Amino acid sequence: MLNENMPIGVLDSGVGGLSVLKCLRTMLPSEDFIYLGDTARTPYGPRKEEEVRAFVEQMLCFFDEQRVKLVVVACNTLTVLGVDTLKKKHKFHLVGMSKGASLVLAASKKKNIGVFATEFTIGTGAHKKAVLAIDAKASVLPIACPKFVPLIEGEKFGSPELNEAVIEYTDKLKTKGVDTLILSCTHYPFIKNEIENALGKDVVVIDPAEETARNALKILETASLVKKNGEGKTKICFTADLERGSRLANYMLPHIKCTFELINLK
Repeated sequence: MLNENMPIGVLDSGVGGLSVLKCLRTMLPSEDFIYLGDTARTPYGPRKEEEVRAFVEQMLCFFDEQRVKLVVVACNTLTVLGVDTLKKKHKFHLVGMSKGASLVLAASKKKNIGVFATEFTIGTGAHKKAVLAIDAKASVLPIACPKFVPLIEGEKFGSPELNEAVIEYTDKLKTKGVDTLILSCTHYPFIKNEIENALGKDVVVIDPAEETARNALKILETASLVKKNGEGKTKICFTADLERGSRLANYMLPHIKCTFELINLK
């Protein structure tokens, strides 16, 4: 039986979901969170679907053991697999990443929209379909950005390699006159400032993490599972490179006190 004092799980293929955890932590300050990043096997983007599904099931079983009330799938690559197909017999509630279609359309004056995501996510066409389902006249340019995740996971902030990758991908948007961009990978908010600087002030960059956090809150409210009192705790688990993961967590969550743990999913 689920109850309000149980923690909330947040999972990702690596450190990207920390950007979602940041929004969740702000919106739900009394909740306890357990974050799980599969840093031993990241990135998931280039992998086959069957393999990715097996990894996700291992993570969800981990959260069964942690007795959580809700798991936020803080990864677009995993969300596009279909949250309903991931839930299976797990008793906790499950919510995936918002595609941000309404947000990006509201922000776009020209309805000329770019999507940055992993190869896997772009290959599904999910975000383009979501935008066109609302506005069939919109123009959507999906661009796979395979260089970003390894550079972010490798802490290459401010490096020439990262700068070159940002220019490579943003130039593709500029040539098409895109006026709004959605970051459809949770890693990309780590370099949102660099992307915004490369695109210029006339392009709006959207991070759907806030809308994802609101969706999680709605589920908890509907199920009467919101913890309203006390100061929540944050535990962050990685499957490899704990020191590097903790540095990246402190980079994204500088004002949040966290504990860290190295775990083995196999």
